[in-house]
Amino acid sequence: MKKTKQVLSIITYNLKTLIIFELLFKLLSLMIFTPLFISGFNLIMKLTGFTYLTIENIPKFLLNPITLVMLIILFLLMTLYTMFDITTIITILDNSYHKRKVKVMDVILVSLNKCKNIFKLKNIPLAFLVLFLIPFLNIGLSSNLVTTIKIPEFIMDFIVKNQTLLIIFSILIIILTIILLRWIYALHYYVLEDLSFKEARRKSIELSKKHHLKDLLTLIVIQIILTIIYLLFIIIGILVIVLFNKLFGKIIILKSITSTIIWIFIALSFIIVTVLSTPISYASISVLFYLHKQDKKEKISQVLVLENKRNKKNHLILKRVVIGLGSLAFVLAVLFTYGLYKGKYNLNIEYVRTLEVTAHRGASVLYPENTLSAFKGAKELGADWVELDVQETKDGKIIIMHDTNFKRTTGVNKNTWEVTYDEIKNLDAGSHLDKKFKDERIPLLDDTIKWASENNMKLNIELKPTGYEKDFEKLVVDIIKKYHFEDNCVITSQVYNVLENVKKYESSIETVYVMSFAYGDILSLKDADNFSIEASSITESLVKKVHKEGKQIYVWTVNTKENINKMIDLKVDNIITDDITLAKDIIYKSKTSNLVNEYIKLVNNLF
Repeated sequence: MKKTKQVLSIITYNLKTLIIFELLFKLLSLMIFTPLFISGFNLIMKLTGFTYLTIENIPKFLLNPITLVMLIILFLLMTLYTMFDITTIITILDNSYHKRKVKVMDVILVSLNKCKNIFKLKNIPLAFLVLFLIPFLNIGLSSNLVTTIKIPEFIMDFIVKNQTLLIIFSILIIILTIILLRWIYALHYYVLEDLSFKEARRKSIELSKKHHLKDLLTLIVIQIILTIIYLLFIIIGILVIVLFNKLFGKIIILKSITSTIIWIFIALSFIIVTVLSTPISYASISVLFYLHKQDKKEKISQVLVLENKRNKKNHLILKRVVIGLGSLAFVLAVLFTYGLYKGKYNLNIEYVRTLEVTAHRGASVLYPENTLSAFKGAKELGADWVELDVQETKDGKIIIMHDTNFKRTTGVNKNTWEVTYDEIKNLDAGSHLDKKFKDERIPLLDDTIKWASENNMKLNIELKPTGYEKDFEKLVVDIIKKYHFEDNCVITSQVYNVLENVKKYESSIETVYVMSFAYGDILSLKDADNFSIEASSITESLVKKVHKEGKQIYVWTVNTKENINKMIDLKVDNIITDDITLAKDIIYKSKTSNLVNEYIKLVNNLF
């Protein structure tokens, strides 16, 4: 309780300064610096001659000397920009601790002066802490520019399913947590006492001794409190809107004004909560820092911020601009709300494009992957498409198989190109999931397309070349043409050359380029009719750009409610998932919405 009061005390003492700075910093990040960094990356691509980046060409891009040099420059600039945010917040909090009022412009001048030291060679390792360690552990300390590192869902799924990788991943998290807890006060020593990073790190390790667990619990509790506050604002906002809609249901103009006031209040409340999340996290660490120093009887230094008299005129101009823009925004908001109640705007969601669901390797959660039972299960669960993987055997047969080796799914340690179909056609392809599927076999593409034709099921056929094939693409195309299945399937691959070959043999078959990473002008890939992109690489601008060219975006592998809703909002065309039921249910519920749902969606999108 004592620590909580102290956190609140150093937050509230210079609260106005903290809010103004963080608002300005986040607005600058959104409107200026983030676009500048993106432009910088695009410049690197232009100088190196890359129009797009995918998993196929990114190693070559990263090993280019120009790329390496310019990425180092961008890296240093990002570190500097992030350190500016950190330094300013710690400086404001330090003056609050010493009961000194400070103004934004004065603190900024001090911070800029301190940030110059980041370019000293001995302080370069600080970037590891600022840009990687803190965001990776997601304790709310990263700035708006350096967002939390998020591991793609398909990688996490693979890690979770592999016990060895899960253990390694867990050990890595523990090691990083230990490192962070040992270095947690290094930034304060660096900013407040002008120490080199090496010395600051050493002092932090000494200060944090015997306090690691307590410090970690304190930080976790703070994050929980912030989350609870966030959820309370959502609940309060919904209840207030519903209440006032009932009270002023018949007086539209009065309801418009009151609703606008409520919405603005709620929006501002959320902005304040969001803006203060970073300072609160640093305030927690600051309080622990000062308490530990008191216990060890260390001298507590102070960063002096002197008032610059010339800044008063600037503050007055800024205040007038804010009042003017705020008044204009309020009038426009009332007019919009009035039009909303008069029915001029329709908030019901109806997608022009039909969002479809693809069963990843069939209904692979309930049935053995890439088997006929999994495909039949997918149809029963309502999937629109079935995604499957094909490879070529030694004798030129096209089989349904994801791995190049049979060991994981059948227990036989042989590669697909080493065996004939007769050697593997009787292998048990189901017991690895459950003994009741022991009679399941590895199907041929012929049998699968024949079943799909009879059951009106569309197929997403991914070609996985091993380098040992002979006429791989032609064999697949011939099977498709044999059953006149061209209009009911797409051929996909992570190797662009495969799609080029497919188009040579049969241009009418739709092709989809599968990418775990996509950046740049992917539309220049003319032999890709559509694109299948890993969920973490999907952005609103990418979707719009692809749709503008009349092409579609498939997204993989989306298994959580949060990510499915995100893909719906981004208006992708096809969701590839292991959880068919969840995806279909969420898509159905998203077809209509009301004011409350729109409010929740608006909040989530903004914050």
